[in-house]
Amino acid sequence: MSDDTTASTTPSAADGLRDRRTVLRCAAMVALAGAGAPILAACGGSDTSGSGSTGGTSTGTSSGTGTSPSATGSAPSASASSSGGGGTVLGPVSDVPVGGGKVFTDAKVVVTQPTAGTYKGFSAVCTHQGNPIGSVEGGQIVCPFHNSHFSITDGSVVSGPAPSPLPAVNVKVQGGNIVESA
Repeated sequence: MSDDTTASTTPSAADGLRDRRTVLRCAAMVALAGAGAPILAACGGSDTSGSGSTGGTSTGTSSGTGTSPSATGSAPSASASSSGGGGTVLGPVSDVPVGGGKVFTDAKVVVTQPTAGTYKGFSAVCTHQGNPIGSVEGGQIVCPFHNSHFSITDGSVVSGPAPSPLPAVNVKVQGGNIVESA
């Protein structure tokens, strides 16, 4: 065999380095892309979540229409459904205790009853980082992610890192149900 034959079938040292660099560069890009996804997912979206709510400028209040809080009427399905009266049924009035409230997760609405027969609706998206509101406890609306607390009366910030009140959502009592109205 001649030296010419050996040289043409054996890759040069420069070719080997180039291939290795390409492999390492591709591996680094894949690792960065995979590591970046959880970081981006954890970034929250306080500027986009809930800011387009059409109920943000409304009063969000409704007084009972002679229906007692214990009247249930027909219970809606587990998910919010449209009622014939021009609104979305959130749930029966019996789900919203006096001095407390209930989070309707599917509709992203929290409804409170600060005094008997007075129902208030608010966005169930925390104004801190756009996380969902978790519950209504001790007369306050609570976001479990960073412990922001809001008033059940007007949605104002009671404590926590939330910078602004929860936007109001119009609700009313209709046939024993709480209905989100336009």
